[in-house]
Amino acid sequence: MITFFDATLTTVLAAIFVFGLLIFVHELGHFVFAKLTGMRVDEFAIGFGPKIIGYQYGETFYSLRIFPLGGYNKIAGMDLEEDDDERAFGRKPLWARALMIFGGALMNFILPVILFAMIFSIRGFDVPTDESIIGQVITGRPAAQAGLQAGDRITAIDEQPVNTWAEMVRTINSNPGHQLVLLVQRNSETFKTIVTPELDPNLQRGLIGVGPLLLHTEPTLLASVGYAFTQTALILKEMVMGIAHMITGTASFDVAGPLGVAQMAGQAAQIGIMRLLELTAIVSLNLGLINLLPLPALDGGHIVILILEGIRKKPISKSAIYTIQMIGFALILALVVTSTYKDILRFKFF
Repeated sequence: MITFFDATLTTVLAAIFVFGLLIFVHELGHFVFAKLTGMRVDEFAIGFGPKIIGYQYGETFYSLRIFPLGGYNKIAGMDLEEDDDERAFGRKPLWARALMIFGGALMNFILPVILFAMIFSIRGFDVPTDESIIGQVITGRPAAQAGLQAGDRITAIDEQPVNTWAEMVRTINSNPGHQLVLLVQRNSETFKTIVTPELDPNLQRGLIGVGPLLLHTEPTLLASVGYAFTQTALILKEMVMGIAHMITGTASFDVAGPLGVAQMAGQAAQIGIMRLLELTAIVSLNLGLINLLPLPALDGGHIVILILEGIRKKPISKSAIYTIQMIGFALILALVVTSTYKDILRFKFF
């Protein structure tokens, strides 16, 4: 039996792991591309706050700090101060500065590929078949209400033969709100049932609440890497669509804050390390994508400033950049406060 203390400790440790790893990887991306483009990195720190240990190697001071929630880089010229060093951020060409800034998000996109490859090679994964066999039925949805069960094979819809799962899905998707007569084979029995697909407002297609039959596979390490790229691309595509729906108002603006992510990390850790790694991969993609939004104070905002500098053929004034960054920090702070407040209401912390 898991006690409240055990659950709280698990949540704290899981949150430190997720936030620490993601921010560390993000800052590592900036560090690597700063070095590759010849920028002077004065310090690379793991964690924040007072220093625990440190080591000077070459021009860079590497430190481990007391609060294990991420890290930071001290790159010459990044804090808008005057710097006469030719290797300062502001002295580098636009492409080098943009590449260094993009490096953080890039590492957040690479990490999920590594994590998914590990998960797939160790645990394997389930692959949906293209047979018109129902693998799962969601309670309360049209399929369950029509009496369909896992293992049922759909052989025809409205007297039209169905040979594959893709054929069945196309017919259901294109008939929201219309009654469909399904010919069902269950063991040695064949019968008909009527189901009416529901219209999904986001996808704008009919759904009945079923999933395909899944077959477990144990891929090689090389195959796992390929599947990891595919999985990462699919999740990233869904995230982009989700953000687009929120911006256009076709979906509600619902973003989990730090407390919400910590709560999910604790729940994932209680299930197992693989589930925690899955969550870490998803949050990493989310972090990388959000960081590329063209908003002040985010990496995407910095890239927009560099693009404007290239168009104008001259640098934007430091006072203007400072004002833009302050506006960005204010917007981010407001978002964090709002999302945290929603987390408190959602999880009933008080």
